[in-house]
Amino acid sequence: MAKTQGMSNATASRIWDAHGLQPHRVETFKLSKDKRFVEKLTDVVGAYWNPPDQAVVLGVDEKSRIQALDRRQPGLPLKKGRCGTMMHDSKRHGTTCLFAALNVLEGKVIGSGYPRHRNLELLKFLRQIDREIPPDLEIHMILDNYETHQPAHVKAWLAKRPRYHFQFTPVSASWLSLVERWFGELTRKRLRRGVFRSVPELEAAIADYSRLHNEEASPLV
Repeated sequence: MAKTQGMSNATASRIWDAHGLQPHRVETFKLSKDKRFVEKLTDVVGAYWNPPDQAVVLGVDEKSRIQALDRRQPGLPLKKGRCGTMMHDSKRHGTTCLFAALNVLEGKVIGSGYPRHRNLELLKFLRQIDREIPPDLEIHMILDNYETHQPAHVKAWLAKRPRYHFQFTPVSASWLSLVERWFGELTRKRLRRGVFRSVPELEAAIADYSRLHNEEASPLV
């Protein structure tokens, strides 16, 4: 580009630096068009800051299609004067889907891996939550608008259990659920550099990370 304008690359770089321009970088964004955005935002944040008495607030979501990736060649370990290395390409050994519920007050996570992320798997996960949360507590769930949460038989199951209360994040604003923050930590600390030769190995690594997290859990801020 610089050559077509009759200047050197160095000159173009100096102009970019002088004006604070970084054309090689791109930031993404998505604005919510939910007409009830403020109302839903207020409800979710209100549940975080002032949870109801005798209730537990859970951020619930699924992280779908987590890949069990193996590197085509072993990486080189970290040593003095050289960072650790890994190959840019990988071998895929299948995927899993992680359903997780983050206890907002304690920071602990309830999680289970499933081959798929349909409403049938959601019902199995809800039953797990039902077993692990003491029966004398109300359950307030922060959910996104994904269709998995909407089917009639899911609503019928919930109708028989009045202690459940759903609060939905605005459209295109699932980041309001704090469990998304935990998913990010899981990816950064355990999955991104991991080597997994099978789906069971991947699921075992996720379960081990969740266990260690819960042993030293604290509320996310």
